[in-house]
Amino acid sequence: MNEKKVLRVGILGFGTVGQGTWKHLVENEKAWERILGVQLIPTRASVRSLSKKRAFAIDPTCITTDSLSIVEDPDIDIVCELIGGIEEAKKLTLRAFSMGKSVITANKALICDHGDELFKAAENAGVRYAFEASVAGGIPIIKVLRESLVANEFPLIYGIMNGTSNYILTRMENEGATFDDVLGDARELGYVEADEALDLDGVDAAHKAVILGYLAHGMWIDLKDTTVEGIRRISNEDLAAARDLNCKIKLIGVIRRSFEQNYVSVGVYPALVPINEIIAQTDGVFNGISLTGTVVGTVVLTGRGAGQDPTAGSVISDIVDVVKGMQGSALPPKLLHVTPDECKPAPSQEISGCFYLRLSVDDRPGKLAKVAENLAVHGISLATVSQTPDEKTKSASIILTTHQTNEHSIGLAIDSLEQLDGVKEKPVLFRMFDPNCFEEK
Repeated sequence: MNEKKVLRVGILGFGTVGQGTWKHLVENEKAWERILGVQLIPTRASVRSLSKKRAFAIDPTCITTDSLSIVEDPDIDIVCELIGGIEEAKKLTLRAFSMGKSVITANKALICDHGDELFKAAENAGVRYAFEASVAGGIPIIKVLRESLVANEFPLIYGIMNGTSNYILTRMENEGATFDDVLGDARELGYVEADEALDLDGVDAAHKAVILGYLAHGMWIDLKDTTVEGIRRISNEDLAAARDLNCKIKLIGVIRRSFEQNYVSVGVYPALVPINEIIAQTDGVFNGISLTGTVVGTVVLTGRGAGQDPTAGSVISDIVDVVKGMQGSALPPKLLHVTPDECKPAPSQEISGCFYLRLSVDDRPGKLAKVAENLAVHGISLATVSQTPDEKTKSASIILTTHQTNEHSIGLAIDSLEQLDGVKEKPVLFRMFDPNCFEEK
């Protein structure tokens, strides 16, 4: 048990979340003392540039460009790793563990790539590696999975895991604005990562989905074994077509498990979600995650998925848990329901669903029949068909939805359609995801 009356926190990375964490630790210092019986004091922070102006100013003597000096400072008891990236963050985290210091992180990319190694290193060092802020901002999804729903196995977890993409799609849906126009606004508002591909191409959401897959099923799915697609090809035409089908298009992460074959699949992609689902109604920068458990049924959590206050709140929640552990409170339970040796990644032939397909073709007789014939060759039957001609371009837009098929077959069909005479560009393909129709294979 820790007998200290003062615990000092070092923050690596003093960006939006780092500043929010420092601010709330200071503003609520009396509350932490009442709750924990110790003073919890943010003491040092590392930055890339000492000259950069920041919205939240602290004593300049507390700031350094040397993150390692904070980790190795004997006066620092707890480390918050908020610098992002992988290699430097990993080295600093392992060094903190070696010095007997617990680490709180919001770094989903690091956990996705090296989570197993880092969790084992923390356990061997007898310290905590806490990561609530790495997934879904202010939604306490990790605590829910690890603690509240520990009695469950999870055949299905899905939802919106990236607030930036959800903001863009919501504006396009509600205002009829173009993708490029809304993206420009998102940049000005600071919603888009410096590396825009993380938000727009589904990579950020994929990191989070992989972490949830580990928590739910005890295995790490390599991103190479997942479907990761973004929102760049979604048009206003697609959003209108989805409405006609009583759906909304959302970028969702999906973690599915077949208990019969112990296949686990993780994917991130735009999907048509039935409009009456809570996830379809989750708009703006909000995230929403639906968990279907074998005991509890379906639970849906929604909340702000990004931004200073929600994410800083999750960081501080982890700091409080770490302090309680230092004072002798029991560590969170391990996932006793997890069976990592039994699970394996699902092959594409085993991942089934219905699909939405949009093609631009030459407006000539027989083109639709050729497309349908091509799909039939791959065992894909059509549920709905619509065709809209464009006199100016002498082309036609064909929108199709399919009956149940699998990822392997639809992939072959798309490759074939790209080579079909008269198809003017790469077909646009989205999943149609109805959680109520989810069935184990």
